[in-house]
Amino acid sequence: MDLNSIKCHVLTDNIIVINPGRLLDNNNFHFVAQYLSEAKCKGRKFVILDLADLEFLSSAGVGSILGSIEDFRGIGGDIILCNVSSTILHIFKVLDLQGYLTVKLTQEDAISHCK
Repeated sequence: MDLNSIKCHVLTDNIIVINPGRLLDNNNFHFVAQYLSEAKCKGRKFVILDLADLEFLSSAGVGSILGSIEDFRGIGGDIILCNVSSTILHIFKVLDLQGYLTVKLTQEDAISHCK
């Protein structure tokens, strides 16, 4: 399994799951941004970012997430992060984003949040 490839799959009409792989940085953030844009255009309200494999997150990666959160919240949805490692969670804390982001422990918890 190539852990550096971004995977996206439709869970329901309103929910997609994106797994960015091991790295979310300047080389691939635009793919996540593209998936987010396509999801919104297709009327999906919720995006679950499953970060189980993520080992490195750059400022561009953070920006690709932050740039779309308000779009989804504006239509009654959200971007939910799950399976976030302590290392990646620390990045969000340093950036003072933990109160702004929706973070759930597991993908199942994230799915439950999508109501």
